[in-house]
Amino acid sequence: MIFDGHSDLLYDVTRRRLTGETHVLERRHLDRLRRGGIEGLTLALWYGWGGGQTFWPGVPGGEDPAHRLEVMLSCAQAEFAECPWLAAVRTAEEAEAARAKGKIYAFLAIEGMEGLERPEQLDRLASLGLRLGMLTWNEENRFAAGAAQDPGKGLTDLGRRAVRRMGDLGLIVDVSHLNDGGFWEVLRLARGPVIASHSNCRALCDVPRNLTDEQLRAIRDGGGVVGLNVHHKFVHEDPEKRTAETLALHAAHMAEVMGVEHVACGFDFCEFMGPGNDAARGLEDCGRAMTFLDCLERLGMSAAERSMIAHENFLRILGKAGK
Repeated sequence: MIFDGHSDLLYDVTRRRLTGETHVLERRHLDRLRRGGIEGLTLALWYGWGGGQTFWPGVPGGEDPAHRLEVMLSCAQAEFAECPWLAAVRTAEEAEAARAKGKIYAFLAIEGMEGLERPEQLDRLASLGLRLGMLTWNEENRFAAGAAQDPGKGLTDLGRRAVRRMGDLGLIVDVSHLNDGGFWEVLRLARGPVIASHSNCRALCDVPRNLTDEQLRAIRDGGGVVGLNVHHKFVHEDPEKRTAETLALHAAHMAEVMGVEHVACGFDFCEFMGPGNDAARGLEDCGRAMTFLDCLERLGMSAAERSMIAHENFLRILGKAGK
């Protein structure tokens, strides 16, 4: 079974609930989750404007990021109330209890803090179940600069305060969308393990959203994990090599650089967002997630190693956080 450390399903939930749909996860995603062996996942609050290519321009008040966050939170809470098969959890122990009852379990994350004005606003989000957080998406905001920005920029004063506040609250800092300068500041400031929930290896695909070997080792040294990402542009620069097999090579490279105990899944399936969000061939949606484990087996990884990557490593980090 697989724990997917990064999922944007709340984007689809919000978009559809705003048009009057209900039971979105059950009607449109549950079958694929079960078919793909997804036992649990991290649901991200990604409420970014996305260059105007999202549904937000058609939402009254959608130009205000703080409003977008509140709308997504409200839709998520309404959706969870309709899902008896889904358990919103905060600890690894709660996740294990949910799995024992046959439920899919979900942790909550925030993907970018656009719209927040001060780190203390994280307190409320933590009280609502938030466990992981990224300071920024690809844009630059009050806290940091994203991967699409100047790689030399570090965190702002507010960003440094936010990292410290996350430590106080037991929240895990996620660096997947940070630029290089912000990455290194987070690694210096964070009090617990740092993760990159959905990033691959820059050695195999040289794009800013992927991590260098030096960055991989830094995450390892802090006790963190890196989740593999299916997005086609992060798998290989050659379109012909954007396959499940190539993504497995990223996992093998991470295991060689960091040790297999620091490799995880953070697939970021988002085919439901439309063209341009394609995944590697063979991993077109979450219903095919087990294909990735088959590729790892063909590379010679043992059942124990595959189990670590599939769910054990990420849950270990979630079990440590906040203690």
